[in-house]
Amino acid sequence: MRAKMFALAVAMSSFMMAADVNAAPAVEGKPAATATTSNTVLGIREYDIASIAAYVANGNQDLLKTAMAKGLDDGLTINEIKDVLAQMYAYCGFPRALTALGTLTTLLDERKSQGISDEVGREATPLPEGTDIHELGTKVQTALSGAPVHLAASPDLDRYLKDHLFGDIFASDLLSHKDREIATIAALSSLPAPIQLDAHYRISLNAGWTKEQLQDFVQYMQKNVGTAEGKVASDVLTKFLQQQQ
Repeated sequence: MRAKMFALAVAMSSFMMAADVNAAPAVEGKPAATATTSNTVLGIREYDIASIAAYVANGNQDLLKTAMAKGLDDGLTINEIKDVLAQMYAYCGFPRALTALGTLTTLLDERKSQGISDEVGREATPLPEGTDIHELGTKVQTALSGAPVHLAASPDLDRYLKDHLFGDIFASDLLSHKDREIATIAALSSLPAPIQLDAHYRISLNAGWTKEQLQDFVQYMQKNVGTAEGKVASDVLTKFLQQQQ
């Protein structure tokens, strides 16, 4: 029940703060931010998601605003960016996520006043009636982790992870699991949270990213996000890949 209330709070905040903006018509002919088809590098969509997630995590609202504007220009929809923020709430907390939501709302208002009509995008596909969210979340967590996970030290946290993060949040198909892992490793590099970053590099491989793409992610963080963030991303990946040998 508490997990459901968290998800509802995010949805209500998103709706109330952006209701007027969502009425704006989409830009005709605007290209969608499609995922990369390469096995060695990321694409514009992934770079944009990484930047947005990184700046949500480190709290730099000016750079976040710029990253969100670029994402919109590159074809991310408003709802896809909101889904990144929902993902970030699970890793960075409500304060970072809600502050970022306010930054997005301000940005959309400014763009609307400039005559820019950003695409809202579709809503997430509803889950089938009767879906057991705990069962679904456990299945997703196990698949991405590569093995069943049970936090015996805290049954509550174990349930939140399964029901809320891997259940409620991951159930939204606005972002793929690969999208979500790029957002997560960018955020963990920026917090920083190196122990969790190590775990999520492994999850990223299980989600479908290659070692070469993770190395490309590191280079992007170093060149485009920040020296400190890039160093954490690089140091942890280097150690992680050495352990894989």
